Amino acid sequence: MHDARYKLLFSHAERVEDLLRGFVPHAWVQALDFSTLEKVNASYVTDDLRDRHDDVVWRVRFQEHWLYVYLLLEFQSTVDRFMAVRILSDTGLLYQDLIRSQSLYQDRLPPVLPIVLYNGETRWKAAVELSELLHPAPQELQVYQPQQRYLLLDEGAYPESSLLPVRNWVAAVFRLENSRNAENLLAVVTALLNGLQAPQQAGLRRSFTLWIQRVILAGTNDISREPLIELEEVHTMLAQRVQQWQQEWRAEGLAEGRAEGRTEGRTEGRIEGLAEGLEKGLEKGLQNERSTLLRMVHLRFGAETATALTPRLERVTDPEQLTQIGEWIILCATGAELLERTRVAIPH
Repeated sequence: MHDARYKLLFSHAERVEDLLRGFVPHAWVQALDFSTLEKVNASYVTDDLRDRHDDVVWRVRFQEHWLYVYLLLEFQSTVDRFMAVRILSDTGLLYQDLIRSQSLYQDRLPPVLPIVLYNGETRWKAAVELSELLHPAPQELQVYQPQQRYLLLDEGAYPESSLLPVRNWVAAVFRLENSRNAENLLAVVTALLNGLQAPQQAGLRRSFTLWIQRVILAGTNDISREPLIELEEVHTMLAQRVQQWQQEWRAEGLAEGRAEGRTEGRTEGRIEGLAEGLEKGLEKGLQNERSTLLRMVHLRFGAETATALTPRLERVTDPEQLTQIGEWIILCATGAELLERTRVAIPH
């Protein structure tokens, strides 16, 4: 299922361009003519007549030649130690198919860029170079050994700080994959909702909706009971989840304060202990909520807006007002708009 969702996303030429521009660190990428991106049939038949349908292959014009960009979409929960061997095999199958179909340019094989997109929990440790898997051989024998290397994109290895400046939708996929809570997800979905407004982006909007529901939210209590049709529905669900967490933290802080107050009251024999504990619990709940809001602001509008908002939130003691500010974080289009709203609403 995960593999199928990736294939759906990378059925768009714009996503392939985003991938190459944002995550292939080579100067030759800038010489590609992305208007010529063309999806290639990737159903190979091996010499023993077994069909292979696993691959996504695109070709794009590079200078005066066709450069085949070969995307291998293999997503596993564990690292494949011998991925370099599989890449070697699949590249050979691609070449055999081009030879059979007489699709060569000036009777020569095109260069290939194999890319492995990995989204497992642990970091990828398998060899990216085939030679690392081979036993050492005498110098005279080494020249006869196969050579193969692939470009690894380990999604979980990219910190949030490195993905935010990459203004494309593949970076958004990586951010979605790396999200570990509803706050992070909400920030990414908000950015997607704001950036995918054009009618021609309806297909991409739908792809992201399916992706979030069936992949990112898989295993949670919020999905699959009723299908989410629009990205706005995902956004609403996540916003409700964040608000629910804020309320739960507020309640937990108050409950902890009650317990602390009872303990202090029994120990000291004073009613003031209970009142002091309740006050501490309420403040802890409010502080948790402030921290949540600041993380949301930082993810959506950046560190500067979060820093400017911090002293204002410290002055808010009304839980309902914090909830309203949470809604503004979702609704405001810019950090400046959010700061202006809070400037008016929160007295000095």
